[in-house]
Amino acid sequence: MPSRYRDIKKLRTSDGLEYIKNVIYPEIPPSDQDYYVITTGGDRYDTLAQQFYNDSSLWWIIASANTSERASLMVQPGVQIRIPADKTRILQLYNENNK
Repeated sequence: MPSRYRDIKKLRTSDGLEYIKNVIYPEIPPSDQDYYVITTGGDRYDTLAQQFYNDSSLWWIIASANTSERASLMVQPGVQIRIPADKTRILQLYNENNK
């Protein structure tokens, strides 16, 4: 499974300690091509990403588009969420933000 942290640079402090730069997620504006779904019990961001993008590691795109504040992959059932259609553009913005 690819890691979205793979290309994030590791930095060093003046004391020689290594750390990873914070990830900056892009803002994901709505588009006319986006999908909207009503969630059901058991829906999760990663399974939705697998269904719509064929890649469960892109769960963060759906979570970010829906301003998820929960530290969970679970989605509340019975709510409408947006599935951004242009994952390629979102990944490009992500990569630009995290050089």
